[in-house]
Amino acid sequence: MVNAALFRYHPALRSSVIALVAVLLLAVPGAGAGKPPRADAVLAEARAQAEQQHKNIFLIFGASWCSACHDLEAFLDQPQIQPVIAKYFVVVRLTTAEEFGGNPKLNNPGADKLIPKMGGVWGSLPFFAFLDAKGDLIINSRRPMKKKGEDGNIGFPTQPQEIDWFMNMLRRGAPSLSADEARTIEASLQNQ
Repeated sequence: MVNAALFRYHPALRSSVIALVAVLLLAVPGAGAGKPPRADAVLAEARAQAEQQHKNIFLIFGASWCSACHDLEAFLDQPQIQPVIAKYFVVVRLTTAEEFGGNPKLNNPGADKLIPKMGGVWGSLPFFAFLDAKGDLIINSRRPMKKKGEDGNIGFPTQPQEIDWFMNMLRRGAPSLSADEARTIEASLQNQ
């Protein structure tokens, strides 16, 4: 039992205990953290921003355990890629399928229901779609497949046919993308 008088007469001890409690709250997963926002609220905010900025929406579904999701994020963060994507899109990220990684509390509620509405398959990540400013689907990362039952999701595009589909997506989602910008993106994907 800690004597309350100790805290009153020893400010250094009081500060140390407060700092320790703060560190423990930050170290314990989920302590003090709120729930992730609902997918529909995230998308509504993106629609408002896209309308205001006259851009389309780049909607990305991913998960913390998904290595291809991390590859896609690293690609989008490259200094030659990020400004091109930001020029044409409001980028929105939703977390889903965290059950596979043991962290379902990380999921944006409703993201699992939004994937099929965008033409995707739950659990096939990363999945992404380009939407207009109203939130209507322009195109998604599922390329047409010849064999019935194949998923077709390109995920993070590394293979020539996946890169081709991503470039097709960009031409549809960002019609004013310049030839130089397209070459920069394609070359970066080919060099992964």
